[in-house]
Amino acid sequence: MSATLAWGMLLHDIGKPATFTPPDPAKPGDRIRFNGHVEVGVTIARAILNRLRFSNEDCAQILALVQNHMRFGDIMHMRTSTLKRFLRLPKFDEHLALHYADVMSSNGQTELYEFAKQHYEESSPEVIRPELLVTGRELIDAGYRPGPAFKAMLVAAEDAQLEGEATTRDEALAMLRRKFGSPA
Repeated sequence: MSATLAWGMLLHDIGKPATFTPPDPAKPGDRIRFNGHVEVGVTIARAILNRLRFSNEDCAQILALVQNHMRFGDIMHMRTSTLKRFLRLPKFDEHLALHYADVMSSNGQTELYEFAKQHYEESSPEVIRPELLVTGRELIDAGYRPGPAFKAMLVAAEDAQLEGEATTRDEALAMLRRKFGSPA
């Protein structure tokens, strides 16, 4: 086990004590909640890792483990583009291992783990991180002026590509013209 995975396992739920909410006695069947524990956990983990002088690289990976550990709950409902972006997180195998350990220490239900693992193992790097059809240079060449809309346009183009809705540069640019208008 890597040091970053070990620290991720140690810190992934560190925000729970600060966000503990007991069940509401007025609501039969209500349960304990830890709303916002991920965000609080990232803040606490960052302070601990900085205090212990972790490298920037290790700190980034550990914080990514803390930040993303709850995303597995939505994995079966993610859009294809969202799933592919999730699977291409650096060292995704560590995210899988953390999720597996988390599940096995709680409810033992591995369906989400198995789904993620299968998609991760079946997805080649070219599928989850293809060469972009549209970059900022292509937007400029198509007549768009650099500005605040560029990021949204690039995300939309990559989404269409990852979803299989655009397979060529021309298709992606046509989709952008429909969605964002023609260049001024």
